[in-house]
Amino acid sequence: MTTTEKLLALLEQNQAQFQLMTHQATGKCEAVAAIRGTEIGQGAKALVCHIKGNGQKQYVLAVLPADMQADLTKVARAVGGMRASLASPVEVERLTGCVFGAIPPFSFHQELKLIADPSLCHRNREIAFNAGALDRSVVMDASDYRRIAQPEEADIIK
Repeated sequence: MTTTEKLLALLEQNQAQFQLMTHQATGKCEAVAAIRGTEIGQGAKALVCHIKGNGQKQYVLAVLPADMQADLTKVARAVGGMRASLASPVEVERLTGCVFGAIPPFSFHQELKLIADPSLCHRNREIAFNAGALDRSVVMDASDYRRIAQPEEADIIK
């Protein structure tokens, strides 16, 4: 199954309130928000990070509002590590089945721990994100996201 298929099956199985949109492929937060008819801050930016230090060597999917920047040190400390870096395109593809910019805020890989900044769902009634492809988006209820994804919440914003 593709990441998009896994995502849609998960949302349907859990009776999430969501809308799937097909649109022109774009990797820019501002452009895709305009296409979706959402605010930039409703976008769920998902970054694959490689965590090291304190005996840690793991991957984290860090999710935050698209109008904010991740603090990689905070991401590392949230899981007990010392430092974090963005994963390589090869690592991203292996762990998510997606290219940069298309990663949904859900982890479907056992090596990829999900962490979300609580402000994403606290600020928004609905969140939006690419659904495993640059030309597909999901807009869904923020409380459904928290219920289904069950991310560990941590302050990871600069």
